[in-house]
Amino acid sequence: MSDWIEVGTLNDIPKLGARVVEVAAGNIAVFRTAEDKIFAVADKCPHKGGQLSQGLVMGNKVACPMHDWKIELESGTAVAPDEGCAATYPVKMEGETIMLSLTANEGCPNE
Repeated sequence: MSDWIEVGTLNDIPKLGARVVEVAAGNIAVFRTAEDKIFAVADKCPHKGGQLSQGLVMGNKVACPMHDWKIELESGTAVAPDEGCAATYPVKMEGETIMLSLTANEGCPNE
């Protein structure tokens, strides 16, 4: 059984915006950058648990709306001097459809 799910199309997410996917393990935020790159990150800042999906996307980072921590969308790591990590998830495009894996990438020690 595949752990990939369909989460919509590229046009369903505004540029510099996010869409939240609710799953049993916790919410996942799927982000779209200005360059139409798609990233998926646990919707929980490693600092105080703020909803990253509500943050501002700048380049390939998102700023947590609670305390302005910057999180790298590709790796989920906080930008120095802050420290921490949010789980990231594989995404792929099938035509215009965004597919999301429900299995987190390895490498985040906080998850």
